[in-house]
Amino acid sequence: MSDGKNGITYADAGVDIDAGNALVDRIKPAAKRTARSGVMAGLGGFGALFDLKDAGYVDPILVAATDGVGTKLRIAIDTGNVDGVGIDLVAMCVNDLVCQGAEPLFFLDYFATGKLETEQAARIIEGIAAGCYQSGCALIGGETAEMPGMYEAGDFDLAGFAVGAMERGADLPAGVAEGDILLGLASNGVHSNGYSLVRKLVEVSGLKWDDACPWGDDTLGAALLAPTRLYVKQALAAVRAGGVHALAHITGGGLTENLPRVLPDDLGADIDLDAWPLLPVFQWLAQTGGMDQAEMLKTFNCGLGMILSVSPDEVDALETLLQTQGESVYRIGSVTKGAGVRYTGRLL
Repeated sequence: MSDGKNGITYADAGVDIDAGNALVDRIKPAAKRTARSGVMAGLGGFGALFDLKDAGYVDPILVAATDGVGTKLRIAIDTGNVDGVGIDLVAMCVNDLVCQGAEPLFFLDYFATGKLETEQAARIIEGIAAGCYQSGCALIGGETAEMPGMYEAGDFDLAGFAVGAMERGADLPAGVAEGDILLGLASNGVHSNGYSLVRKLVEVSGLKWDDACPWGDDTLGAALLAPTRLYVKQALAAVRAGGVHALAHITGGGLTENLPRVLPDDLGADIDLDAWPLLPVFQWLAQTGGMDQAEMLKTFNCGLGMILSVSPDEVDALETLLQTQGESVYRIGSVTKGAGVRYTGRLL
C-alpha cells in the first residue's frame, strides 16, 4: 500500500476546511440571536432538532416551503453588495408559509461557491439570520459547499427552506367567497422575481450598476438590491384577529398568476389598478422596455407584495390592524364570480 508521500491535500484541490470551520464560528452569534421556543440545539451537529410541544402546539400540522433568490444574485455578486440577499432568501420561503396560515418555526440554508471567502459568506449568512429574526423563526442549520470547478471565481448560489406549523383545521385558504374584499400590502420594489428581465432592461438602458439610480438617490445596483419585504408578523396578526380567508404572496407570475392560486375554481377577482401607486422602479422598467400593462402584471409585483382576501364585515378592523403594524394597505378590489383576474383602471 502506498505511503502517500506526494503530500497533496484537500486544500490543494481547492477546498479549505479551515475556512469552513472559521465561517461556522463567525456565524454562531447571528444564529443564536434567532433562537426561539422549540429549538433544542445549536449549530454544528449532523442534524437540527425542534420540539413542537415546547413551541406551544397541541395538534400541529407541519408546512414546508423552499426557494432561492434567483438571478438577483448576479447583481449582488457583480456589485459586492451581498448583505441583503440572505433576507431575500428567507422572505421567499416564509412569505409563502404564512399564506398557508402557518407560523414559520425554523430555517435551513444552502450556500454553494467555488472558493469560500469567509467574509463574503459571513455577510450573506448574517443576512439570513436577520431575516429569520425579523420573521420569528430560528436559523437552526445549513450547509456550506465549496465546489471548485462548479462556480466561476466569486460566484455563489443560495437556496433554503423553512418549516412552519399550524393547529389542525387552521389552514388557509378557507372560506373565500364572492364579495370578499382584497387588501394589498405594499412592496418596496421588485423583491426577488423577474430579475432576468430586469437585468436585460438595464442592459438595454446602457446603465451600469454603479451609475446613479434614475428614480432614486442611490446607485442603480443598490436600488435594485433592496431586500424583499417580510410580511410574516403582520399577516399572522391579521389571521389571528379573524376574517382573513386567504393570502397570496405576489412573486413570479405577478398579480395575474398568483392571486388565482388561493381562489376557488369558480371565483375570480376584479382589481382596480388606480387603487395604489405604481412605484417609480416599475415605471422605469416599463418605459425602458416598452412593456405593456399585461406583461407587467404577470411578471412583477407592481407594488403589492401580499394580497389578503377578507370578510367584508372585518375589513375595516383588519385594515386598521395592518396599518398599526406599519403596513401601507390598499383596498384593491373584490372576489367575484368567474375564474380569472379582471382589471379596471390603468397601471401605466
